Amino acid sequence: MKQSDRPSGVSSAVQCEAGGGGTHEDVKVDPDERNDGQQKPGSPEINNNKEKTRSKSSKQRHNHKERTADVKLCGEDENLCESVQVKKRRVKDEESPEKHDKNQSSGRKRKKTSSEHEKAEKNKKTKKDGDQEKKKKAEESDKWKWWEEGKSSDTQKWSSLEHKGPYFPPEYEPLPDNICFYYDGQPMKLSPATEEIVTFYAKMLDHEYTSKEVFQNNFFSDWKEEMTKEERKLIKMLSKCDFSQIHKYFVEKSEERKNMTKEEKQVLKEEASRLMEEYGFCLLDGHREKIGNFKLEPPGLFRGRGEHPKMGKLKKRIQPEDVTINCSQDSKIPAPPAGHHWKRVQHDNTVTWLASWLENIHGRPKYIMLNPSSKLKGEKDWQKYETARRLKMKVDSIRKQYRRDWTSREMKSRQRGVAIYFIDKLALRAGNEKDDESADTVGCCSLRVEHITLHRRLDGQEHVVEFDFLGKDSIRYYNKVPVEKQVFKNLKLFIKHKDPEDDLFDRITTVKLNKTLNECMPGLTAKVFRTFNASTTLQDQLNKLTTGGMTVEEKILSYNRANRAVAILCNHQRAAPKTFEKSMQLLQEKVRHTIIIIIIILKAVQRLSEQLKKLQLQETDREENKVIALGTSKLNYLDPRISVAWCKKHQVPVEKIYNKTQRDKFAWAIDMTDENFQF
Repeated sequence: MKQSDRPSGVSSAVQCEAGGGGTHEDVKVDPDERNDGQQKPGSPEINNNKEKTRSKSSKQRHNHKERTADVKLCGEDENLCESVQVKKRRVKDEESPEKHDKNQSSGRKRKKTSSEHEKAEKNKKTKKDGDQEKKKKAEESDKWKWWEEGKSSDTQKWSSLEHKGPYFPPEYEPLPDNICFYYDGQPMKLSPATEEIVTFYAKMLDHEYTSKEVFQNNFFSDWKEEMTKEERKLIKMLSKCDFSQIHKYFVEKSEERKNMTKEEKQVLKEEASRLMEEYGFCLLDGHREKIGNFKLEPPGLFRGRGEHPKMGKLKKRIQPEDVTINCSQDSKIPAPPAGHHWKRVQHDNTVTWLASWLENIHGRPKYIMLNPSSKLKGEKDWQKYETARRLKMKVDSIRKQYRRDWTSREMKSRQRGVAIYFIDKLALRAGNEKDDESADTVGCCSLRVEHITLHRRLDGQEHVVEFDFLGKDSIRYYNKVPVEKQVFKNLKLFIKHKDPEDDLFDRITTVKLNKTLNECMPGLTAKVFRTFNASTTLQDQLNKLTTGGMTVEEKILSYNRANRAVAILCNHQRAAPKTFEKSMQLLQEKVRHTIIIIIIILKAVQRLSEQLKKLQLQETDREENKVIALGTSKLNYLDPRISVAWCKKHQVPVEKIYNKTQRDKFAWAIDMTDENFQF
């Protein structure tokens, strides 16, 4: 096993075994030291003390036997053992009182150099830690603890708001003259507007989207609308278009960016910081707040989720004339780019957005909002989790009511009762009505007959409902769930005499269902049920999985398992990362190497065993999390106070659960929550 292949920490383990403290360069043996401390021939001490020499020779034979046994013990890793044994000889030589002045001087010099280096590194680390601590304290002191000021009015969101407006992406830069678009085998010079759209498609040439017929048709249709009359007359078929040279050009540009020098990357980093400083912050009620998405999205091709019917359509460039600015009346109104003007400037303190425009794909408004760590977002989160927490007091009566509805004489009440049962038990989204140009995704209220299959008995269970449909973001929901007998009977009734494409719940809508829930408890919606069940599941799982005596790593694994239970409940899935297999192999290789070293270096067993345990916990955690997305539930459905209280109760650093951005988002929860909080 090569030195470079060993896990981190191996060198120190070897040094520990040998008793030495230097690097491998320190192991070189001086020619005068190769006789295990013996004096050269003619030494007065040898001439005057033969008994001592015989004793030393006996000791050498004994050491030789020990070294032979050690080499046999090493087995596979002979080089590592040889390194250990050479270090042992060096230690014995340095401990011998019969050292030459040259050796002593050399040893002192090496020791001094190593000591100075360690001291410098230690001072450097101390200074860095000190600077980070000062920066952290400064950030904490500057943090606006809005939650200590009481909640804002439900209508007025702010008193004063000032910002610089959105940052517009740079204008299109035409391709070099030597990079051509080809049609029917012939090079063709395009107008700038047409050429820009060509680059969108060319950049995606190696993506699966460009192989889909819907994507191709939508792209070609929108592209033709932007062509000049002459271009439209010539370009008739997408199949005769050759984008390969343009694609190659952008691949090479991408490689150039990857291979930029450190100095070049620093220039880009500084420019990004400048833009963030200028556009990325606003003044809200006198406090500096971070903006979430101050950069407007550049033009491109719409992708969508799953088999979206509008994939491939052109996302047009947003101009200042499309943008409405929102700020306070007494603030400095942001200046539009030179030669342009805003669509409108308004001063509406009942909304939380800073700028708005209509996107052309769906014709819906889009907004520039504040960062999740801001007061406006934080208050909204706080209110959401408090509403879900209040449901705990009402949920029993609501469950009794929807069970009574299962036997109602009115079909609408029966359907509503079963739908709320599904939302409660399975954490299904309510589902909204879709138009023909939206992706075919559904929720509970928009389920069709084709989305469920009823099984009287299945896998040893009775009254099983098999769900199979595309939920939000075209994520497949597939589940086999045993339900109560009356629910099963009602479902058979609901699907009777219906075609597969007919609605399962044809007597209710999401709006009506949420209205009924709001009558049970003010502010209650289907989404509140989802948040309530997610947070309740996390709290229950943490109480169950966390025990005294656990290491921090074991507690983190328990937390992720609790979070994973929520993600499974809410169907938060993801595709396995492309690098998963490779990263798992690397992790498993580290585990294997660690085990080998534990066998070889007996005195380092305890330390390396702890390292192995951490790696195996990571391995288990990563394997269990392969196809589960934890982030969505953690950020949107789990009351952060549950996590904060758990951290404080079990001495787990909050940084192990929430990253910097997430800690900013939930700063209110971190500050106000103690270890006794229960959802």
